[in-house]
Amino acid sequence: MTLFTKGGGQWLEAMAETGCDALGLDWTTDIADARRRVGHKVALQGNMDPSMLYAPPARIEDEVATILSGFGQGEGHVF
Repeated sequence: MTLFTKGGGQWLEAMAETGCDALGLDWTTDIADARRRVGHKVALQGNMDPSMLYAPPARIEDEVATILSGFGQGEGHVF
């Protein structure tokens, strides 16, 4: 089960303790900070601003690379 809250970045640790499998991150939460705060306790989902889908393909690729770089090595990210 994925737990998602818009703007819920300040509650990441508490949300990770609910028993969910993943936390849905909106674009306002820094994914590197989220990974540091919850470790590998849960998977992280999302993190791209939905408006990015209207950008040119090269810009979308850049944003994807930025998000994946922020997430770091290992498993546990779902776009």
